[in-house]
Amino acid sequence: MTDQTLPTVLEKILSDSSTPDAVFSALLPALGEVLKCDRIFLYLYNPQKQLGKVAYCWRRSPEYPDVTEFNWKKEPASLPLEDPLFAAALRTEPSVFVEDVETASPKVVNKDFEQKNFGHRALVHAHLCQDGLLWGILQPCVFGQPRVWTEFDRFVIATITEKIAPLAVTYIKTTHF
Repeated sequence: MTDQTLPTVLEKILSDSSTPDAVFSALLPALGEVLKCDRIFLYLYNPQKQLGKVAYCWRRSPEYPDVTEFNWKKEPASLPLEDPLFAAALRTEPSVFVEDVETASPKVVNKDFEQKNFGHRALVHAHLCQDGLLWGILQPCVFGQPRVWTEFDRFVIATITEKIAPLAVTYIKTTHF
């Protein structure tokens, strides 16, 4: 990978914002513009309690579903069996870049699960991990057409996930269930 830097707008958000909420609230719209996505959501997960929720969701347009969840929910034990992307996240594997849900390997993506729950066509399943545990998933996506994720997209996702994983941990540890 060539020497790359984050766009100034993203660097500014990451350096200026003082709380996880401030960072996440400012980051998703800016990241959506940088990556030219239709929707980005941030799912936060408490690995000790297996509780999760989509705490933040940015949409380019109201035509894209808002998947924000206001209550923490216990994730069913069957979820990793039904969703290979979630299983990969729980194993703290590297982020997964799916160019086309329709043609991706069933070992990587459960097409029916993705269509039923999210409706997107291409996505990044970016894992926020720390100390060998999953703390969240950042999910930029595109609707209606496949998307080739570029080297720049991959650099941005890798850099952002590294920087916000500790913020996800802080958010979860300071949230009272």
